Amino acid sequence: MNTGLYELNIRLGSLAIFHALLQDPVIASLRAYLDSLDQSSTAQSVAKYASFAATFYATEKRTLAGYIQHIVNNDENAYIRMIGKGASAWPEMEANVTQELSILQSAADLTPETLRQGLAWEGYLPGFGVKHVDIAASYRERCANIGLYGYGIYAKHRMFYIDEQKKIVPVLHPDPIRLSSLIDYKREQRIILDNTVALLEGKPAANILLTGDAGTGKSSTVKAVVNELGDRGLRILEVRKEQLHAIPGILDELGHNPLKFILFIDDLSFQKDDDNFSALKAILEGSVSAKSKNVVIYATSNRRHLVKESFSDRDGDDIHRNDTMQEILSLSERFGIQVTFQKPNKDTYLGIVRHLAKEHGIAMDQAQLDQEAERFALNRGGRSARAARQFIDGLLAKQ
Repeated sequence: MNTGLYELNIRLGSLAIFHALLQDPVIASLRAYLDSLDQSSTAQSVAKYASFAATFYATEKRTLAGYIQHIVNNDENAYIRMIGKGASAWPEMEANVTQELSILQSAADLTPETLRQGLAWEGYLPGFGVKHVDIAASYRERCANIGLYGYGIYAKHRMFYIDEQKKIVPVLHPDPIRLSSLIDYKREQRIILDNTVALLEGKPAANILLTGDAGTGKSSTVKAVVNELGDRGLRILEVRKEQLHAIPGILDELGHNPLKFILFIDDLSFQKDDDNFSALKAILEGSVSAKSKNVVIYATSNRRHLVKESFSDRDGDDIHRNDTMQEILSLSERFGIQVTFQKPNKDTYLGIVRHLAKEHGIAMDQAQLDQEAERFALNRGGRSARAARQFIDGLLAKQ
């Protein structure tokens, strides 16, 4: 067996800070091949090499160096968590990181020619691209700018949700919408954008309630802001209404994260005596367990007062009825900023339709376009940005 490959395999096994990388499919299959050089027949080693190559190809990375750089930079480990909290790592840990980055550099520098040196085989073996990457310099740069990059799943993704096990998981196919794709509502977008920039800059940022008619672009605006500012360290976590009780625990988890987060509650409303009402109230009031400087709450609702109220509620037998009703109606006022998205008038609606038609290359007489767009809105119950987009999507489907 090639002595250099033998020693590299042993050195990879010594990783502690980056120990989790040993479970990475590519690294694991690489080590399985290196193990086979000393323990298996040539035929078995060739098969192990092919298995390594197949596993690497599945990553859709061209070079092994680029792939190792990617997994090193995104690894969540004890060292990067300390850096993310703003703490200084112990001298021993710093020394370990330096040594382990050197080991990973040796793995990144492997070429197909180097790997086949341990084989008594001159026939075909699959290759892969080769380039030099300074693993240590790349990692140190990430650590120095941890507030922009993050680590772990937060380095790889921008949008997240809470699953049924109350775990934070990434949205694998997020909405790519940008502010440039949203027509009109520029004043409303600017308020939300400015508040979010304040969050990123460490300035006081408010929780925001976005109200207005359905289809006016409230949710799309929030997601577009995340897409605009994701490179500056912004992430979004969508929380359903029935998951509000989990928010204090989520804030505990995110509170030490170097990134900034929007907790997004879409289509928020409550029934009277809804337990989730009290949970949200406590969070917005900033209880000790719910306060976090790197998190804001953005919620959308088609109702300004959030709580569905009937006339019987007003005439109930609660002796403190006035206090109760004031508490219910003032929940929306606990958001620092309220932004209202009004339903577009005819001119605004048709302006959105014309812009989208031009953007998508739809060649139609303007009078006909306007007439069909108005008919579509009438059939859908009214004009809205959503109706305009659905109308255009319908035209594209017919082409």
